[in-house]
Amino acid sequence: MTQSAHLSLKLRIYNDDEIAFGPGKAELLQAIHATGSISKAAKQMNMSYRRAWQLVDTMNRNFISPLVSTQTGGSHGGGAQVTAFGLEIVEKYQKMQAIAKQSIEGEMVAFFQFIQKY
Repeated sequence: MTQSAHLSLKLRIYNDDEIAFGPGKAELLQAIHATGSISKAAKQMNMSYRRAWQLVDTMNRNFISPLVSTQTGGSHGGGAQVTAFGLEIVEKYQKMQAIAKQSIEGEMVAFFQFIQKY
């Protein structure tokens, strides 16, 4: 298998020592938005329900407004919804990712000349 050098930039936003937001949390929010459920989003991402809940809790605690709102289950089941604020955070994060990647691409091209090819 031939592999080539490539750029993979993973922007993480810290609040003190805790990762408030990053690529996994952005992906989780997108999955919750698509499925309307933390459980379904977790399954889609091959993640435990408990872990997904922990990530949602971390996000909701670290921002000025919740990123995910939930409804408790009942005869029709519960659900989860990414808030308008949560969607805005995902959009801003994706924009920052794109800007960061674009800003270093020129340097990475020069850097790649030093990468060993197999």
